[in-house]
Amino acid sequence: MPPTQKRIAETAATTAKKIKTGQALAIPEPTVVSSSSTSTNTLKDRFIALLTQSEYATAGISNSTLKKYFPDEEYLQLVPIINELTATSRLVMSRTAKELHYTLVEDQVALQFVGLDPSARMVYQVIERTQTMGCWTKDIRLQTNIQQNALTKILKTLESRRLIKPVKSVTAKSKKLYMLYDLQPSKELTGGVWYSNLEFDHEFISKLRYFLVQTCRKRPHSLAELHHELEQKEISNVALSLEDVRQLVQTLVLDYSLEEEERGPNEEAVFGVPRKVSVPCEFTWWEAIEPDFGFRTVVFEDGVLLAPHEPHYQTA
Repeated sequence: MPPTQKRIAETAATTAKKIKTGQALAIPEPTVVSSSSTSTNTLKDRFIALLTQSEYATAGISNSTLKKYFPDEEYLQLVPIINELTATSRLVMSRTAKELHYTLVEDQVALQFVGLDPSARMVYQVIERTQTMGCWTKDIRLQTNIQQNALTKILKTLESRRLIKPVKSVTAKSKKLYMLYDLQPSKELTGGVWYSNLEFDHEFISKLRYFLVQTCRKRPHSLAELHHELEQKEISNVALSLEDVRQLVQTLVLDYSLEEEERGPNEEAVFGVPRKVSVPCEFTWWEAIEPDFGFRTVVFEDGVLLAPHEPHYQTA
């Protein structure tokens, strides 16, 4: 007899023997699921699905809006669900001037909050509100009323979990600000492209200014054209915006290294190198070196009048 048929025959014989001797076969009892447990899980799923909608995913949902989706008894049944999600760091509650808001936290982010006490969560929320501007340690201490030693430990814990990071400002290099780990500091803190390692980059700016003057010396250029030239020649090792180029050109105009020219009423302004001109006047060059020259009234042909003691200059 083949092995497979032999095993089947032995199993059938054993079963028949148990039935003959009166031994009961083990029949598993059906699992009973209470209606209350099922309704709670369904309510929880609806609550989570609501908070994941695009309009509530970032800003959260207000308490009054929540009552519209879960009226009366359902709203009361949400209390243990909210407590459960809060305890597992899946839900963040924040209070505005008017009411409470609920924001759902992603699973990966929630794992970073596991084990944090209420003080640490409060510090995190204070830093979160400052966004890209960061928050000074002194301001955190004043808003949370936490002692300095305890606050230092909390900040280190949040740093180790990569929830926050310390940054510095160009206005106060010796002090630390804290912001969320995934955010980038604003230009007000870093100084933007004109700063390198919190120091004003004079060499970099001088290099850009020289290039702009030389470019405009060939022919007048608009801001957009100058921006394009900088990108094409790869003069800058960092990306410059049109606003950055405008700031550079403005400094050159104020230094009289460039001047603004108009192409027409509906055309954008262009910038070129100013031409040096000499306006004829009623005195000769040798009179300018006489001792009393500064006490004379000088009249130019273009109507400019220099009274005594005003600076008298000749242009080349």
